[in-house]
Amino acid sequence: MSATRTRRRRGGKHIASMAVIIVLAALAIAVFSGWGWISSRLNKENDWLTSKSRTAATSWLILGSDERDGTTGGTADDTPGFRTDTILMLIKPKSGPSALISIPRDSLVQVDGQYMKINAAAELGGNKALTNAVEEISGQKINHIAKIKFGGLQNVVNAIGGVNLCYDQTVSDPYSGLDWQAGCHTVDGGTALAFSRMRYADANGDFGRAQRQRQVIAAIIAKATAKETLTSPAKLTKAADAALSAVTVDNKTSPLTLLQMALAFKSATGSKGVSGSVYWTDPDYAVAGVGSSVLLDDTRNAELFSQLAAGTHAAGKVGTLSEG
Repeated sequence: MSATRTRRRRGGKHIASMAVIIVLAALAIAVFSGWGWISSRLNKENDWLTSKSRTAATSWLILGSDERDGTTGGTADDTPGFRTDTILMLIKPKSGPSALISIPRDSLVQVDGQYMKINAAAELGGNKALTNAVEEISGQKINHIAKIKFGGLQNVVNAIGGVNLCYDQTVSDPYSGLDWQAGCHTVDGGTALAFSRMRYADANGDFGRAQRQRQVIAAIIAKATAKETLTSPAKLTKAADAALSAVTVDNKTSPLTLLQMALAFKSATGSKGVSGSVYWTDPDYAVAGVGSSVLLDDTRNAELFSQLAAGTHAAGKVGTLSEG
């Protein structure tokens, strides 16, 4: 098996939308009398934020890492290193709709003059290299990051009693472990994890997976903010513990910024929010030494993020997939 094929299959096992489980930790703030419970459990890491000047909107970089944490999918000894295979940018302007935008993991970027796929930037160039690459694509300052490891989604979905998901294809995918009958189903954490992983059985590949990732995001938020969850301190505590054990944040993140992030997530995934992906010109652009990559449309993306940061973009779907 070639090195390229090995990387792709390994990436197929990443946790996709688990990054958003930090929302549940933020919701827990509203239940506990003090914020010390949350603050004492935050796993902070330096060297994510760059020196780029602040821009008008507040932006979060949400990462799903295939770094193994021992809860599911193996350990760091089984699969060393990591890839940030889920890359989401959450944008909250001073006024106007919040936005949640996916950046394909195979997007072609340059780090120190070397071409690579964006999902390898943090491992090969350091944490700031990935943040800088996203800032180059968007033109916006990243104010905070949240990186989630493999087991988080499964544990949180189980803690809140499952979520409702819909997919119009019948699937039996050995790579992700997803066995799905076409339609809508209330699923447990294991199935939600497989639903987020699956791409080989999806005609749209990684792009289709990105759409399902955002669906899982919305489903988690809907269940987490439902009355049955908010009125159950035991359920919320269990969910928050699961979330915080899997998340790493930048050293400037606080319970307040988590709460702000939760509210921005809820807004972005609602009917008045903006969601989708970046724009690209070629989803199968060949680069020597890199392989098949996604060549982004710099001009259209600059316009998109400028409007999102200003709060002037209309609510709805955006990106190349939305035009198909």
